[in-house]
Amino acid sequence: MLKEVALENFTDLPATLAAGVHRVELNDNLAVGGTTVSKGVMAEATAYAHDHDASVVAMIRPRGGDFVYHDLELKIMEADLFEAQAQGVDAVAFGVLTASGALDEDAMENLIAAAGGMTVVMHMAFDAIPDSAQPAAIDWLAAHGVSRILTHGGPLSQPIAETLPHLQELVAAAAGKLEILPGGGITAANAAPIAEQLGVPAVHGTHLL
Repeated sequence: MLKEVALENFTDLPATLAAGVHRVELNDNLAVGGTTVSKGVMAEATAYAHDHDASVVAMIRPRGGDFVYHDLELKIMEADLFEAQAQGVDAVAFGVLTASGALDEDAMENLIAAAGGMTVVMHMAFDAIPDSAQPAAIDWLAAHGVSRILTHGGPLSQPIAETLPHLQELVAAAAGKLEILPGGGITAANAAPIAEQLGVPAVHGTHLL
């Protein structure tokens, strides 16, 4: 089981990798769910991680709040994707929705193209898509080269024990298409049984150590 640890900037990266973690999600402002770090943080964290046989997922999110972005915010995200690519980042996490809670397919296509071959992760914006529309969203994301979906299986206000049944449905819907990466409320204590119950190869969290 791979543990992907969400970190805020560079501060805890050395200790996290020293503890045996091999993939980190790099954020600023974890208090609002994570936003994009500075160029300097991205560059130094990626170089350090690669020197220690670890990979970096960079959050690409211009602000907290919802996932409905106007044109200038999308331009910022595109520029940040180009920067992540230039710094050798391994993967990028983003998500754009319409006001009705559907995937913003035009925006997503443009951002996936801007990712330029980096692994693309749909982040927890996925959880704001209505449950009934999520299987179709999985199919669209898989068809457009997205490798995995970071999801809590429901609102973060719900304990993960309550969202496990829906996470199991998502894992089944995604089988053979892309990876479901469960996160939100996963800790060092419950990570292994959750991964085993869901049959997933990796989990995500801030308290996995």
